[in-house]
Amino acid sequence: MSVLKERYEKEIRPAMLKELSISSIMAVPKVEKVIINMGVSMAVNDKKYADSALEELSQIAGQRGVITRAKKSIANFKLREGMPIGCRVTLRGERMYDFLERLIFIALPRVRDFQGIPRRGFDGRGNYNLGIKEHTIFPEISFDKTDSVKGLNITIVTTADEDNSARELLSRVGLPFRHAPKTQESK
Repeated sequence: MSVLKERYEKEIRPAMLKELSISSIMAVPKVEKVIINMGVSMAVNDKKYADSALEELSQIAGQRGVITRAKKSIANFKLREGMPIGCRVTLRGERMYDFLERLIFIALPRVRDFQGIPRRGFDGRGNYNLGIKEHTIFPEISFDKTDSVKGLNITIVTTADEDNSARELLSRVGLPFRHAPKTQESK
């Protein structure tokens, strides 16, 4: 069992049950799944680019991903139906907790001039989206062996109904949110 999952079950869940005054322990918000998505527009011109992106995404996630393909043709983007345009992977269970541990404790501290992750990434339904500009912050990726720096999007899906309880859950899990800007009171 991962350290993060054990901490959730022994510390976070009972504390949130008491603090949010929820009647059942099953109603306490939890992280349901993590979706990692990497858009690779360069794959339109070079087919091997999508394969290398998929391989690097699989190394980051610890699970084999799938290549996403275009659903419609768009002439302005020189895109035809069925062309590879990205890759994604969905993590659940033990792999999800392992990935969150690596993200929180290893990858995010490696971001240059890291101030915390933005608070505005919630979607109104308790899910959080985080964009990462360089996939090389993960230790599984060797900077020398990668052909280019790629960005990726991480979606953390929770069972929370609203953003406030999801924010509370994710901050207790360890996601380092930016501090709210301090406002000056006028005299």
